Amino acid sequence: MVTFLQQFINPRVPRLQQEYSVIGTSPGLGFRPLPPDVRSTLIWYKGTGYESYKYWEDQLKDFLSVYKRKGQTAGTGQNIYNCGFGRPPPPHGRVCDVEIRELEPCIEENHFSFHNMPYDMPTELQEHIISKSVENRDYVNMVWVTCQGETPADKENIGPIDYLPYPGFPGYFYPYENAEGYLSPLVAIHLKRPKTGILINVECRAWARNIKYDRREKLGVVHFEIMIE
Repeated sequence: MVTFLQQFINPRVPRLQQEYSVIGTSPGLGFRPLPPDVRSTLIWYKGTGYESYKYWEDQLKDFLSVYKRKGQTAGTGQNIYNCGFGRPPPPHGRVCDVEIRELEPCIEENHFSFHNMPYDMPTELQEHIISKSVENRDYVNMVWVTCQGETPADKENIGPIDYLPYPGFPGYFYPYENAEGYLSPLVAIHLKRPKTGILINVECRAWARNIKYDRREKLGVVHFEIMIE
């Protein structure tokens, strides 16, 4: 029976897609770096002590290493396609490049900026989408992402946020076909001036017409905490 299925199902194309797939209308959102305790979602360090944030920096280096080696892995280099807004989607079997240099200042050479730390769709995101649609309709083909503090106090303490390179995942990364060399798209969240000495609860949410949101069931959302001494 296993041999029969392997002969007739294409391993590179998901048999079930959209709402019929395992992901369905709740795409997975995750965050990095991860705490040592798998049950924890707290990122805690001292902004002025290298030994304090070295663990988190090493975690991100390890996670991003596959993005830096993408062209050196056998069978993947020739599949990389230079995707972009206004360009045709990647040919079948090709994958979009993920350029981690575009995450600056959240890059390895800058210690991922660890050392620099001293309702409905948010209005800011709506205004951003409208302004981008005026520039070029292709720019709004995105799975948008917003992050904010969970409580009123968290919202006040989190400070301004930058999203790099975009506030979401470009549509040209989809549909996912499990092509050789595929790497998940990334969004770097740069907390520019979070308050120190206090724990901040952070919620990041994905936005698209077909994405279901439920904080209790953790649908379309990811939660973590951060504390900087």
